[in-house]
Amino acid sequence: MEYNNIYFIGIGGIGMSNLARYFLSKGKRVGGYDRTETLLTETLCKEGALVHYEDSTALIPEGFKDYKDTLIVYTPAVPTSHTELNWFKNNGFKLIKRAQLLGEITKSSDAICIAGTHGKTTVSSMTAHLLRQSHVDCNAFLGGILKNYDTNLLLSDKSNITVAEADEYDRSFHWLAPNIAIITSADPDHLDIYGTEQSYRESFEKFTSLIKPGGHLILKKGAALSPKVNETVKIWSYSETEGDFHAENIRTGNGETVFDLVSPKGNIKDISLGVPVRINIENGIAAIAAAQLSGVTEDEIRFAMSSFEGVKRRFEFRIKSKQVVYIDDYAHHPNELSAAISSIKSLYPDKKVTAIFQPHLYSRTRDFVEEFAKSLSLLEDVILLDIYPAREAPIEGVTSEIIFDRITSKEKLICSKNDLPGLLKKKPVEVLVTFGAGDIDRLVPEIEKLLRDRYLSKV
Repeated sequence: MEYNNIYFIGIGGIGMSNLARYFLSKGKRVGGYDRTETLLTETLCKEGALVHYEDSTALIPEGFKDYKDTLIVYTPAVPTSHTELNWFKNNGFKLIKRAQLLGEITKSSDAICIAGTHGKTTVSSMTAHLLRQSHVDCNAFLGGILKNYDTNLLLSDKSNITVAEADEYDRSFHWLAPNIAIITSADPDHLDIYGTEQSYRESFEKFTSLIKPGGHLILKKGAALSPKVNETVKIWSYSETEGDFHAENIRTGNGETVFDLVSPKGNIKDISLGVPVRINIENGIAAIAAAQLSGVTEDEIRFAMSSFEGVKRRFEFRIKSKQVVYIDDYAHHPNELSAAISSIKSLYPDKKVTAIFQPHLYSRTRDFVEEFAKSLSLLEDVILLDIYPAREAPIEGVTSEIIFDRITSKEKLICSKNDLPGLLKKKPVEVLVTFGAGDIDRLVPEIEKLLRDRYLSKV
């Protein structure tokens, strides 16, 4: 990289921040803009990045105003009207999308890229942890904060393997060059970008064509797509109970989940999940498949799976007590909600589950309103927040009410974020879960404190 200065527009995004950390580790000067200050941007500043939160060219540090020595990195979520972005465009700077930059890193390494509508962050993190805890090791650019390491970036001075989350939004994953690709699902999403379900699936098929000759595709059994791989690429199937890689003799109880792996690369008995929820059996099988293909041993896999602590905001237990349980989860697609709700209800069959859901994007709400209502209706008690718009302008007639009207749960209500703490001070809860990919995470510490004060202060 010939540039000494790297400037990120949207530096606080989970995928941008790991690249920012990567270049900080390489001794580059790193700066950038983000819309709001978060724990992640605060951490980046402590690590040496220069970050500001107002879209103003006056706030760009002087060191980043030399077009010959500064690379501008941005994401497609940045609006075209962005002042700083347009200033850089008009003044001769080289601009590159985040995905393109990550793609360059994968091209020069042995990349394991994980794609899918659901589960890719957990599978990516599991894969990275399996490799990290083995003699193989890896670098990793993750879409979540891995709790074992409290970071979304892992660097190695001995491994050429790079684990990367392959984001399908805006066809970003078409920049990547995997040696091993995992596809966890291809359920339609981002129809504001793709237009049709067919176009969405074709984008995944294009991704499979990018696997390097002699590589591997680990494909969820039953995924509705037709791979377009090079003839030298080996295709492996997986799922919880079927496929080349699958589980048998699954045992659950006393807060533990244990299974035996059936694998063409060697069966492994008694694998214990560090995060013992049902969906992690399947997630774990995909990660183990990639690890086995990379040379990780049986004993290393068994140890790493049992020590995996999970990813922040992926089925994250904030409180786990007899008095009250609080779980925070990133689920923002109907199928993710259904899977998470089913897992929670199986863990706590005798308790009432209350869910707070913040819909993400007007377009996704419009496109999947019936599916959202069906998923949330699996619950007895639903609290619905307003739609988090992210990059979108409002769409006429699209509000949380169109989901609310279709929910059949015994108890349901719509609440503003401001009124939520007051509601939770009075509302009895046994198991509470917060769902969403917007800014609901900012409420999590307050909700946790409120529940601890209410239910655990006298214990």
